Amino acid sequence: MDSEPTGGASTTADAENLAFDVFARACPSRGTLEHVTGKWGGLILSALHDSTFRFNELRRRVDGVSEKMLSQTLHALERDGLVHREAQPTNPPRVDYRLTPLGSAVAERLLALIHLVEDRMPEVLTAQERYDTTRAGSGEAAAARDAGRASVVAGRGGR
Repeated sequence: MDSEPTGGASTTADAENLAFDVFARACPSRGTLEHVTGKWGGLILSALHDSTFRFNELRRRVDGVSEKMLSQTLHALERDGLVHREAQPTNPPRVDYRLTPLGSAVAERLLALIHLVEDRMPEVLTAQERYDTTRAGSGEAAAARDAGRASVVAGRGGR
């Protein structure tokens, strides 16, 4: 970033004058990048690209996320302006989550990356096997190989 904060609260006008650099330690873009690229953030944004979801629908869609992690991640993504939370005054209360226009733009890029990774998994698995074979003497390589096989088997069942 070009300048250090002076101790006061930053405003949107101040932010427009800054040059953001994710490689700079104090740059606020690092936090947002972490929310977007973290395990749950990327999956939640990608799931919301398909549709608006209620909390439990989203939890079922993002298999393996705990209620606590889903809640924390949704709060972070909402704070970053990527997710919109709409609470409807019904009995029982209904809360829907959807992407904002910014969230949609980010999710589209994440989905392109997700599809690339999924499409190229045969190459990844071959590379992992080759890597593990060259290090077959170590117990660590065997454990990594076994963990990889287990995740592939689990992944096939979920598609």
